[in-house]
Amino acid sequence: MNTEEYIASGTLEFYVFGLLSEAENREVKQLADKDETIQAEILSIEKAVINLSYSVAPHLSAANYEKIRQQLIEKHSGVVQMEPKRGMNPYMGWAAAVILTFGLAYQYYQNTEATKEVQAATAKTSKFEQLVASLEQKNTETEKALAVVRDNATSIINLAGQEIAPQAYAKVYLNRNKKEIYVDLAGLPTPPDGKVYQIWALKLDPLTPTSIGVIADKNASSGIFRVDNNDGAEAFGITLEPAGGSKSPTLEQLYTLGKV
Repeated sequence: MNTEEYIASGTLEFYVFGLLSEAENREVKQLADKDETIQAEILSIEKAVINLSYSVAPHLSAANYEKIRQQLIEKHSGVVQMEPKRGMNPYMGWAAAVILTFGLAYQYYQNTEATKEVQAATAKTSKFEQLVASLEQKNTETEKALAVVRDNATSIINLAGQEIAPQAYAKVYLNRNKKEIYVDLAGLPTPPDGKVYQIWALKLDPLTPTSIGVIADKNASSGIFRVDNNDGAEAFGITLEPAGGSKSPTLEQLYTLGKV
C-alpha cells in the first residue's frame, strides 16, 4: 500500500480520533516519522477538526496582514516616480497608489484564503461523514459477531499452531442454528505484503478442503471476521496464501489447524 492509498484508507482519521489499538497507533507513528506526507496529512486533519469544532469563518491573522503590507511597500518603493504639481505634495500620488494597490491585494488575498479554507473544510467534512458511516457499519458488524460468540449454541473450535508457526493460534465460532461462522485471528502474525490468510473448512475422509474466506485486512489479527458457512465441516485450517487466495491450500504455509 503506497502513501496515497494509506491516506485514503481512513486510518489517519481513526488515529486522530483515538480509535486505533496501541499497536496500530505505533504503526502510524512510525510511518509518520518516516514519511513527511503522512505527517502533514495528520496535521491537516487535526487543523480541520479544530476549525470545524469552533465553526468560525476563515480570517487573515495580524501577522499575515503586516507581512503583506511590508511586501507591498518594498515592491513599490523607488518604482513609482511622479512629477510634483503646483500646490500638491509630491508623495501624495505615490501614497495613494500604494494604498489602492494594498487594499486590492489584501481583499484578493483574503477572499482567496477564505475560499481555500472553505474548500478544505468541505472536503474534510465529507471525509468525516464517510468515516462516521464506516464506524457505524463496523459497530453493526461487531454487534453481530458478539451475538454469535455469546450464543450458547455456538461451538468454539481452537486452532493450534503448526510447524511453520508453533506459537500461532486462532478460534472458529461455529453456530449451526444460525448457519454462521466467525474466525478470530488474534493469534496470527501480521501477513507480509502480498500475502493473505485463507480459511478452509475440511472434510477428513477423504481429505477435502473448501475455501470459506480470504482475510485481506492488514489488521487481521485485531478483529473477528465472518466467513462463508459450511455445514459439513469436520475441521478448520488457516494457510498463508498469495493475494486473492488460492484454489487449494498451500500445506507448507499451514499456520493453524483444529478439529470440530
